Amino acid sequence: MREILIGDKKVRVRATPLALLFYKQAFGTDLVGDMVKMRGLEKDPSQIDSVVLLQIIWAMAKADVGPGKQFPSFIEWVGALESFDISDPGMMQAVMEEAADGFFRRGVKSQQQTKKK
Repeated sequence: MREILIGDKKVRVRATPLALLFYKQAFGTDLVGDMVKMRGLEKDPSQIDSVVLLQIIWAMAKADVGPGKQFPSFIEWVGALESFDISDPGMMQAVMEEAADGFFRRGVKSQQQTKKK
């Protein structure tokens, strides 16, 4: 779990299988597939699909709250945001790191083991 800032609002995100399900149900595409398309674009925000990034954050925020608990629809959630700075490298990095840690654990563990050698 990580906390990110979107404008003045703190948002807790958690990359779990539940986030994958929420994303697929809400947007009809695969979260990991959409995320992989954006990987490496943190340094060049002009190439990032900002709506997809918001969708990923929303799904991971909803997963943090958990199943069966109240959480706004994507449109309501986005509507409650005052601003969204796509050029904030810290926010983008935190989202991608949380996703990598949650959805690519095997790869992360392999990288950590390689670094220890």
